[in-house]
Amino acid sequence: MMDVNEIRQYLPHRYPFLLVDRVIELNLNESIIAYKNVTINEPFFNGHFPNHPVMPGVLIIEAMAQAAGILGFKTMDKKPEDGSIYYFVGSDKARFKRPVVPGDRLQLEAKIVTEKRGIWKFECRATVDGELACSATILCADRKI
Repeated sequence: MMDVNEIRQYLPHRYPFLLVDRVIELNLNESIIAYKNVTINEPFFNGHFPNHPVMPGVLIIEAMAQAAGILGFKTMDKKPEDGSIYYFVGSDKARFKRPVVPGDRLQLEAKIVTEKRGIWKFECRATVDGELACSATILCADRKI
């Protein structure tokens, strides 16, 4: 289990772009389960369907990529402070199945599929109360800064 203070050691993101609040399960070289609490106070709700607030799909994908990034960094036993950055470099097969709205707890799941020469491939899912909100294959690249 990781709280937001430990998460901040593995992700360079900060408010308003840190999209992982807690890690509840992490299996090195395998998988992660984390979550993001979605509140009406999120800055994007001011302009994204303000009369019917919906979390932007690109931010759901970014949240899944951040969870995958934590898994990658922990698996490599690296942190950004070691001079490494984990770029989100691609996504395939992204599908959105339900809107994510204020009050939802977005559960983020990522599983390692492959890693070759610093390019990691993850199968990711985001769910709300067990219902699929988004799924995608996400690619990340480990690079020196």
